[in-house]
Amino acid sequence: MDEEITIINSNTRNEKIQNFLVNNKKNLIIGFSILLIALIGYFSLEEIKHRNKIKLANQFNLTAINFKTQDKQKTIDQLTKLVNENDATYSPLALYFLIDNNLIYNNDEINGLFNELINKTNLDEEIKNLIIYKKALFNSNFASENDLLQILNPIINSESIWKSHSLYLVAEYFYSKNQNQKAKEFFNQILLLPNANNSIKIESQKRLNRDFGE
Repeated sequence: MDEEITIINSNTRNEKIQNFLVNNKKNLIIGFSILLIALIGYFSLEEIKHRNKIKLANQFNLTAINFKTQDKQKTIDQLTKLVNENDATYSPLALYFLIDNNLIYNNDEINGLFNELINKTNLDEEIKNLIIYKKALFNSNFASENDLLQILNPIINSESIWKSHSLYLVAEYFYSKNQNQKAKEFFNQILLLPNANNSIKIESQKRLNRDFGE
């Protein structure tokens, strides 16, 4: 008797499944098609990204290799184009190459490329903070106090690993301007940071002891 009941229940379940498949055939086909299209689209997009990454890598490497033999303006144009590709790896490298080799002398143009990276490129948060710090470092020789602080505020007001570097840059900036009290305040802020870079912390203490008698 129990065996017969089991067989009946099994047949009933199978019948319900069959009825469900028949009644929902259209929806199931649509759902499967959407899933298939989504998967194909995802893997196609990943393949396109991979190919584009290789293309950008080749462009950067070729430009760097030909730097000393090709026309200077051509190098500038190629690297500027790479920055504007907004790639997380090769756009920053292109900008650093331009700066390190003194290819662009217009500060506004360089700052425009920094802004392109900071505002339009999808970067890891700390990589973005590093680029902000490098922008401030680039501007520190000619920027006003307000401009330098405005650049660094996103880092100074955060818990970034680049915060101590930024505070040290500002402290050195004020010290070079003979604004010793402001420099002292920023050196002291570094000493109070729980996650300050150890080398910067030690150097800040040395500066306070040597130049401020603390």
